[in-house]
Amino acid sequence: MMKFESEFEQEVYEGLTATNKYLSSKWLYDEAGSKIFQQIMQLPEYYPTRCEYQIFAQRDLATMLDIDDRGVDIIELGAGDGLKTKLLLKKLSELGTKFSYRPIDISNDILRELKESIKNELPTVTVSPLVGKYFSVLDDIKSHDTRPKVILFLGSNIGNLLHPKAIDFLSQLAASMNTDDKAMIGFDLKKDPSTILAAYDDESKVTARFNKNLLQRINNELGANFNLDKFTYYPVYNPETGTCLSYLVSTMAQTVTIPKLNMRVMLSQWETIHTEISQKYTHQVINWLLSESQLQAIDYVTDDKGWFAEYIIEKA
Repeated sequence: MMKFESEFEQEVYEGLTATNKYLSSKWLYDEAGSKIFQQIMQLPEYYPTRCEYQIFAQRDLATMLDIDDRGVDIIELGAGDGLKTKLLLKKLSELGTKFSYRPIDISNDILRELKESIKNELPTVTVSPLVGKYFSVLDDIKSHDTRPKVILFLGSNIGNLLHPKAIDFLSQLAASMNTDDKAMIGFDLKKDPSTILAAYDDESKVTARFNKNLLQRINNELGANFNLDKFTYYPVYNPETGTCLSYLVSTMAQTVTIPKLNMRVMLSQWETIHTEISQKYTHQVINWLLSESQLQAIDYVTDDKGWFAEYIIEKA
């Protein structure tokens, strides 16, 4: 039986030995990939970040959360640079709300940078980073928390999961919540299909570089010999299902070796490696997902264009 030294090794092996090859999108975000994604968020075609930022900047989310005198623990799953969250934390501070901020991530480096930036920008905010996988940390918090919590899952990260897995995720979220807890989840809504596809197929090809960087990461960390020039990036969007899929396509028959995994990957010409899912939603589908997960919407708000929605959610 193959023994793996890390989850990354195991998932690369499993994905590249599957009949339809795939690589999990969570591995796109190494140090280089995270920097490229920062560039993506600045692209004119990439609307999700701007839409969600407008919601946090112009909508009164702090009041919508209806926090009482006990205060609240703001817990964020995969906080990243905290750009939008800082707007909420600033507003809560101005209102005199008692709260702490507890970002969760598997990367200690990301959390350290986030804590430092908040210390500089919002010095009165208490930041307690938590390293680990989302639900193991949330379960630990649930066992000893003393006041309500609000769990943030922003950036339409829920869209990285097809509906069955989204229901699994949301069901786990519900199980980690107490009756007076809330969650705030960002959903990217259906819109003109050409607008959606352009967000993942930008003219400057930054998104292509972002996806190809995953092959470079495998080269760097596992000793593989992927030639990035032998792959083209190809996204597709299905307006019926609301699913955008991204692929790396082998432009020729080739064999790639990965010494750390003692494996050879045979790729035929035009064979694909699936890298990303980005699901888009209607309000009807969102409410169905929540109902299937023992959750319910309290309220929601959108940006001016109605392209992105922030849902406030509680246990059903």
